[in-house]
Formats: sequence, C-alpha cells, structure tokens
Amino acid sequence: MPKIPRKSPQQKERAQQILKELYTHYPNPHCELNHRNPFELLIATILSAQCTDVRVNKVTPALFETYPTPELMAEAPLEELEELVRTTGFYKNKAKSLKEASKTLVENFGGEVPQNMDDLLTLRGAARKTANVVMGNAFGINHGVVVDTHVKRFSNRFGLTKHKDNTDKIERDLMALFPQESWTDLSHLMIHHGRGPCKARISKAPDHPLCIKYGKNCECQKMREND
Repeated sequence: MPKIPRKSPQQKERAQQILKELYTHYPNPHCELNHRNPFELLIATILSAQCTDVRVNKVTPALFETYPTPELMAEAPLEELEELVRTTGFYKNKAKSLKEASKTLVENFGGEVPQNMDDLLTLRGAARKTANVVMGNAFGINHGVVVDTHVKRFSNRFGLTKHKDNTDKIERDLMALFPQESWTDLSHLMIHHGRGPCKARISKAPDHPLCIKYGKNCECQKMREND
C-alpha cells in the first residue's frame, strides 16, 4: 500500500461530511461496467481505458459469449479479438492485452483472477487503477481509490487535493482523508456527481447542494461569484 500523507482532524471531518452528502444524493454507488465474475470485470476494465463504460458494455456481451474463460481467450486468434473490441479504440493493443493477460492467468494463477495488487499488476493492461477496480468491485477489498478523470476533477474542485494531474498523489490524499471501508464506493460516488451536475464543462452554475456547500474550487462556485 502506498505511503499515506497526514491530514488534520478538520480536513478529515470535512471529507466525512462530503462523503455523507454523496451517499445522500447517490445512495446506490456501483460499478457501471457489466460483469458476472472477476474475469469479466478485469477484461471490461482493461477495455475501458480511454473509452466510455457505455461503449464497453455494448462490446462485452459478444466478447464473453465467444470467449467466456481465460483459457479460451488465451487461445483466441488475435484478429478475432481485435474485431470484437474494435469500437473501444486502440483495439490492436487492447486485443493483445486481453490475450496476454488471459494467458498469464492460465499459466501463473490457475485461470483465476488474483486478489492482490502485486499479482494483478503482472497482467498486461492492468495498471493500479485497473487493479483497484477489480479488487474493490470483484472481491470487496478496499486497497485504494480508483482515480479517473471524474475523480481527479472532483478532488480538485472540492479542495481534497492540491495535485492537478498526478493520479498517484491524488489517490494518496483521498486515502488519507476518507475511511478505508469507503474507498471503493468513493470513486463511484464522485463519478456519479462528475457525470451529472458537475461536468467538466458547464455553462452555468448548477444549484446542487453539494457544490454550493463544499465546492471549494468548484467551477460552480466561481461562476456564482461572477454573477
């Protein structure tokens, strides 16, 4: 686990209040990548790089119907995998990742998705973000916080970090502020808010209570100040 920075009791209390508000507005946080088992979640998460969850969910039914197990996917012709995942973007590299990751699962882990960070990082296409998604959502292990573009933007707008682009440092700040048992939910909650009222580009300040009360660096607040 990465080294977690120190945060003041006041900072932690504010974070706890934000978390409570997020649960109030988004009471059912969940992974939006459709999956039935850890292997399907792993594959879907690899495909989600620079691609929307909606698009991935359109691709994976045919993919998993054809290659439902690591054993079958490891033996799949690369050209067929490329065709099945073409619309997710960067399909040649993603197809190689699916095939090689599946091969590693078969050869090193008995065809099972490992439940720890070090082993997951040995799979092609699986960086820390992917490993956190799998551990948190497939196994219920809160090892870290998934930091995507929405989480990064939320963390900056709500004054939870001073780091703009360094996802590792943003993750550490969030891990320091929020209780470990909330880490998996936290990213889903922030993503829901970022896809909803607090998008990357907004033309006017939304009257969302979360932004009004806690949007320290939120564009919503800046727009209100300029009204």
